[in-house]
Amino acid sequence: MKKALLAGVFSVALGAALQAHALPRFDEVKAAWQPSDATLLDRRGEPLQTLRVDKSVRRLAWVPIDQMSPALLQAIVLSEDRAFWEHSGVDWAAIARSAWANAFNARTRGASTLTMQLAGLIDDDLARPAGGRSLAQKLGQAAVATQLNARWRKSEVLEAYLNLVPYRGEIVGIDALSQTLFGKHPSGLDADEAAIAAALVRGPNAAPGTVAQRACGVLKLQKLQCNAVGALAESALARRGGMPLGEQLAPHAARQVLAQAKPGARRLASTLDARLQRFAVTTLRRQLGELTGRNVEDGAIVVLDNASGEALAWVGSSGSLSDAAEVDGVLARRQPGSTLKPFVYELAFERRLIAPASLLDDSPAQLQTASGLYLPQNYDRDHKGWISARTALGASLNVPAVRVGAMLGPDAIAERLNALGLALAQPGGWYGDSLALGSADVTLLALTNAYRALANGGVVSAPSLVRIARPVPPRRVADAAAVSLVTDILADNNARVRTFGLDSALATRGFAAVKTGTSKDLRDNWCLGFTDRYTIGVWVGNASGEPMHGVSGVSGAAPVWQSLVRYLHQAAPSRAPRLPTGVTRLQVAFDDGVEPPRSELFVAGTEQPRWRASAQMAGATQRFGITSPRDGSLFALDPDIPPAAQRMRFEGQAGTWVLDGRRLGQGAQIDWAPWPGRHELQLLDLRGRVLQKVAFEVRGASAMVSTAR
Repeated sequence: MKKALLAGVFSVALGAALQAHALPRFDEVKAAWQPSDATLLDRRGEPLQTLRVDKSVRRLAWVPIDQMSPALLQAIVLSEDRAFWEHSGVDWAAIARSAWANAFNARTRGASTLTMQLAGLIDDDLARPAGGRSLAQKLGQAAVATQLNARWRKSEVLEAYLNLVPYRGEIVGIDALSQTLFGKHPSGLDADEAAIAAALVRGPNAAPGTVAQRACGVLKLQKLQCNAVGALAESALARRGGMPLGEQLAPHAARQVLAQAKPGARRLASTLDARLQRFAVTTLRRQLGELTGRNVEDGAIVVLDNASGEALAWVGSSGSLSDAAEVDGVLARRQPGSTLKPFVYELAFERRLIAPASLLDDSPAQLQTASGLYLPQNYDRDHKGWISARTALGASLNVPAVRVGAMLGPDAIAERLNALGLALAQPGGWYGDSLALGSADVTLLALTNAYRALANGGVVSAPSLVRIARPVPPRRVADAAAVSLVTDILADNNARVRTFGLDSALATRGFAAVKTGTSKDLRDNWCLGFTDRYTIGVWVGNASGEPMHGVSGVSGAAPVWQSLVRYLHQAAPSRAPRLPTGVTRLQVAFDDGVEPPRSELFVAGTEQPRWRASAQMAGATQRFGITSPRDGSLFALDPDIPPAAQRMRFEGQAGTWVLDGRRLGQGAQIDWAPWPGRHELQLLDLRGRVLQKVAFEVRGASAMVSTAR
């Protein structure tokens, strides 16, 4: 009789309550679900990275009921609504029991069903206030529950409830709860974990002991033991939320795409390739592991599609290996070292100042920079004398590159680099001659895209992490013929043999044009190159700027670059590009056997079959005192060379050389292995009298032992 009376009272009120509440469909509720994390997707829709964007609440993905463990479904129903599968949304029998118990001040289970609780979750007007619901709200809740039961399937009610119900603290929904407390997806929850989840519905912020007691009650309803639930509750509730489960492969790229997305976007489409991204991350970490003990912990990779400019891989850091994992190495500005040389030579070819067969003087030189004198050296500590431009660029010789840069002038070089998108912070004159050796800061992304311009014959366009409906049209920056000459040199393994040997990390199965570089103090090393389809840029170093120990571009970044080329072309080798109009080929020979005869490329109109060195001036002028170094000189040692391999040359009148009180030797010139600090050099005549003394300073290298000591 109590049940019939209560049903009659509620039936009178239901009609009025329904008019006040519009009932959404299940698919509408599901579609309106907004996770607190955005998900970066690759070009095929595969998840790559999640990024927390809503700090006020923790909601993860909507979980279909068939991806929830049976133990969870059973625990929730037993704990909250045992008659869920039988009643019509409102459990009149439970309401009658609750009303009767309240009349006699007795404790009993609440009469609110899962469906009624769901009504409060999908309708803000029916949400439970701090002081409890009013009669009108209770009537509205029952009304909506009745209609939900009529229009929704029971499985939809249960699925929506478990996704919408608030749990502990900021956690909302079963996916956030399961991953935060148990480190697993809802499909993997066992009976004990499911019981704890059910207990938290009634007391989200209860103490671990209380949660364990309630969970034990749920387990007993299933005739299960609860011996381990106490310890499990203690450990689970002590866990702090972290990254969602699943691969986290591209945090830096995710932030870039999110910044370009529409407000509120949670699915972030990108141009990345998940398989390549995964391989790039693994390869970088493996290489850094092999460099253990060399004081290097960071790296970055970007891979661009030559045709579209779309980024296929974007690795901003080494992740857990780095103390500065948040720094995006793809966008951080650093000195690129010798990787700028190809653009210097290309401009000289374009202006017909030199050809690949032109002979350049590789002899000692002092170069004035904004911070003092620069003493360029070659990797093998030796100067080669007269050498062709092809060999000078391929072997990455520094003095010839600076001499070519001096022909152009720093302003012309800076103008070309800016046209390629490198966006130098200062005008060319600020860097001086050292600009040809990479003294300006650039980003890995901009530098890689500049190499992509070489891959495209001198045409530049912007790179992108997202598909662009109407991209800015590409523009020609460099002459196609001159670019093809540089490309041919960078792909010539014989041209680089003097420095790198035939079997270096720069050699590939198919066509690839590649260049390495290292910045001052061995702080950064780079490897940039392109195949017929892809341009790959790799940086290895320390985000803090701390120097590495004996790591150059060919030993640090190049192995990563080579592995990526092999991966990208495992199905088909890269093919060399066709020579463009305006390029000719001619057999050339060199006087005095400077280099063997060979077939060489030329920009049309610059062909020359025989080449000879200009008259050398060495010894033509009598020297007095110390001619090198000059008093007050400041020397920056070459970063491309391990410190122990570097040499400075003292030159002047024949005599005895004394450095910091130590005798070095006799003659008109003497080589010295430098070490950092301030030094005093004296030149003595045959009687031991001081002819001249100069002071100079060495910077830009870690301490080393001089062979002259």
